[in-house]
Amino acid sequence: MAAVLWEPSIVSEIIQAPAIRVHAHGGPSVLRLETVEVPPPAAGEARVRHSAIGVNFIDTYHRTGLYPVDLPHGIGMEGAGVVEAIGEGVEDVAVGDRVGYGGARPPGSYAEVRNIGADQLVPIPAGISHEVAAAVLLKGMTVEYLIKRTFVVEEGMTVLWHAAAGGVGLLACQWLASLGVTVIGTVSSDEKAELAAAHGCTHPVVYTRTDFREAVAELTEGKGVPVVFDSVGKATFAKSLDCLQPRGMMVGFGNASGKPTAFDMGILAQKGSLYLTRPSLMTYNAAREDLLASAAAVFDAVDRGMIKVEVRQRFALADARAAHEALESRATRGSTILTVGE
Repeated sequence: MAAVLWEPSIVSEIIQAPAIRVHAHGGPSVLRLETVEVPPPAAGEARVRHSAIGVNFIDTYHRTGLYPVDLPHGIGMEGAGVVEAIGEGVEDVAVGDRVGYGGARPPGSYAEVRNIGADQLVPIPAGISHEVAAAVLLKGMTVEYLIKRTFVVEEGMTVLWHAAAGGVGLLACQWLASLGVTVIGTVSSDEKAELAAAHGCTHPVVYTRTDFREAVAELTEGKGVPVVFDSVGKATFAKSLDCLQPRGMMVGFGNASGKPTAFDMGILAQKGSLYLTRPSLMTYNAAREDLLASAAAVFDAVDRGMIKVEVRQRFALADARAAHEALESRATRGSTILTVGE
């Protein structure tokens, strides 16, 4: 008699699985590995069993409470794995599909298994591994919306990108270089300068010994740049405004050094009728068609070699605390992931 192979499908049972939970806001020590109950997928949801989980700076904002979430809560915005079960009415994905996501609502990817809205999932192409998908989706889609929709960067432009050796920064340098864009990138050390340069950053600036405002002025012959992309926040905000051309755009998309200090909007007029925006990936990819197009653009850039995804740090799910410590101490290079089932 032939063996009957079990195939995951619409299920009704509750399962238990390890996950990282936060019961109080604070430092990395608040990350707790627990066994949680995962209910059957509700209508519109899919159950995903992760193979790899992306670690991003936004995760630290949820952990500290900079971006408030109700306690207790899960953490993590990015993951990749296989659809294990689906809830009623799900048509976007099917059981057995290889899927990924970046920008999960609500956070909760630091888990072996989770339920998530099926409309947040994107298909992973056959040539892309789960590790690459988990390492590139959130950061890659961030770069995509920033350089193609927030400010449309064109060939021949010169831009300033802060934290050029970070996970987002390295992808941005590569993508921009492939478009014929000159990138001035700030980094914290000579080692990171070499890394950024190897990934397409035309002019790495070690901000710990060089005033990046002066470097931009010199490199652009005093003209400044049309756009600054800044995920650092408080430490770079004021000087970044001085790097802009008249009618230039300041794009603040993160707060690694804390929120910028409140300022008089009249400064934007004084410095040349500048534009200031604080975009988010969740807004730009709120519509499913935009999400699918953004993910497809990222995977296409990987497939064409425009960006190379380098997973430089791997931590077990249980070691999420160490991953956050490394991230916040700026000890990481490129992408960091959590692994499960190993």
